[in-house]
Amino acid sequence: MAPANVRAAQAQAPSADRRLSTLVGHLLPSSPRRAAADTSATSTLESFPTMASQGSSVFAALEQAPEDPILGVTVAYNKDPSPVKVNLGVGAYRTEEGKPLVLNVVRRAEQMLINNPSRVKEYLPITGLAEFNKLSAKLIFGADSPAIQENRVATVQCLSGTGSLRVGGEFLARHYHERTIYIPQPTWGNHPKVFTLSGLNVRSYRYYDPATCSLHFEGLLEDLGSAPSGSIVLLHACAHNPTGVDPTIEQWEQIRQLMRSKSLLPFFDSAYQGFASGSLDKDAQSVRMFVADGGELLMAQSYAKNMGLYGERVGALSIVCKSADVAVRVESQLKLVIRPMYSNPPLHGASIVATILRDSEMFNEWTLELKAMADRIINMRQQLFNALKSRARWHSVSLITCRNPW
Repeated sequence: MAPANVRAAQAQAPSADRRLSTLVGHLLPSSPRRAAADTSATSTLESFPTMASQGSSVFAALEQAPEDPILGVTVAYNKDPSPVKVNLGVGAYRTEEGKPLVLNVVRRAEQMLINNPSRVKEYLPITGLAEFNKLSAKLIFGADSPAIQENRVATVQCLSGTGSLRVGGEFLARHYHERTIYIPQPTWGNHPKVFTLSGLNVRSYRYYDPATCSLHFEGLLEDLGSAPSGSIVLLHACAHNPTGVDPTIEQWEQIRQLMRSKSLLPFFDSAYQGFASGSLDKDAQSVRMFVADGGELLMAQSYAKNMGLYGERVGALSIVCKSADVAVRVESQLKLVIRPMYSNPPLHGASIVATILRDSEMFNEWTLELKAMADRIINMRQQLFNALKSRARWHSVSLITCRNPW
């Protein structure tokens, strides 16, 4: 029971204050006997040894894990005191001075968000920011896409490209009848880990021919042609990582026909839309070819590169379905994948993207800045080619300028 002075205060206080006073009353010792008991309990607890004094750690047998082969390069770079060091690790755009770049349009969008007094910091839904999802689907599939107009696309906001791939992989492992995914050889180093941990069996198909430093198109068609019907196939939408070698439009059409004839399920990874050619639409052509035939596919998007939002972890997973009712059920199952994984995605980065994509003037500014970055990369590649050509006769030097710019 609360002390008399606390009870008296409760009688005169407003309801909120009375609730607080009641809580305080429960926390305060009501008698010398209770105070003594509390003191005794505390002293008893303090008499027990702490876990820190009970020998070695339960994790003492753990081995030191190696650094990530890509991100570990940046760790080594930061430790190196050399004044002429160059970071050839993670792909992040840099200025002429070697500094990170924040796009002007991104700064404008952030300032608009800051100046909006109605903005709050509430949780997003499991699927993320609805406007962001809608605009992301339009960006990659095209505003006039039949799949969008017919509501056949289920889109969820994810943690950049990696998160989109992981959510898509786990969804397929749970709900798709085939558990094997074919990935190009070579590919981004994280792809095998992401899909293996998603519960898929990873196999590879020939993609790059070191002998010719070009696409191994015959090997690609042969390997996909021998893949079991229904297998999943990972495709880089543009600017293949790490080779920079992409199929031509004619080759993409052959790939599409082969995959549809064998009911192979396309899973596109679009990390560089706008970076390969400087055109958002041109870099989405391969994806739109597959959507136009009415078939199904998965699409992982990232805004890390083309908006420079590396640290915001902004991405989306879209699944193009045969019908609108299937898309609704697909979205419901994607929620069940996401909820125990990270519950819901962050708000800030998605708000930046949505602010830019919804405003025609800001969108145009973004496309200009994006084109400038792509053109500069192409120019630097030409300069590298010129420098290497003047110093050595390398077999593959002449191919440097033939690749996509990232």
